[in-house]
Amino acid sequence: MQMSLSISTRGPGLYEFTGQVSSWVEGTGLLTLFVRHTSASLLIQENADPEVQTDLQNFFERLVPPTTDPSMAYLTHTYEGPDDMPAHIKAAMLPVSLNIPVINGKLALGTWQGIYLFEHRHAPHRREVVAYLSPAAPAGQASDRGTL
Repeated sequence: MQMSLSISTRGPGLYEFTGQVSSWVEGTGLLTLFVRHTSASLLIQENADPEVQTDLQNFFERLVPPTTDPSMAYLTHTYEGPDDMPAHIKAAMLPVSLNIPVINGKLALGTWQGIYLFEHRHAPHRREVVAYLSPAAPAGQASDRGTL
């Protein structure tokens, strides 16, 4: 079972889409999410306190500033704007795919965990995330991994 989600962004930051995914999953299996862009990432992160998202955004902005910052003068890919190459660097440092167990139609996330698209560009974008739910092996089917 697969689908594609469209997530509109308004600039840099974390955009939670847990609800969209939760309403789609069913059964038991493994959910794989993949963002189809090179300047955005996916994260599982705390969704209780919005300061967590603010702090993450601020940390990565300090870690990889725009190309207008003197510390980034070594970058050569600058023709798409001062935020473009830094966005690619952030996406290279963070996951672009996630795997989440689904048990009886529910995401096996922790109490305060949410699924986020992390937008790294300053302009608004429409990002596509592909979701694939692989079903669990039928009961009684032998595993090639043995038992724990």
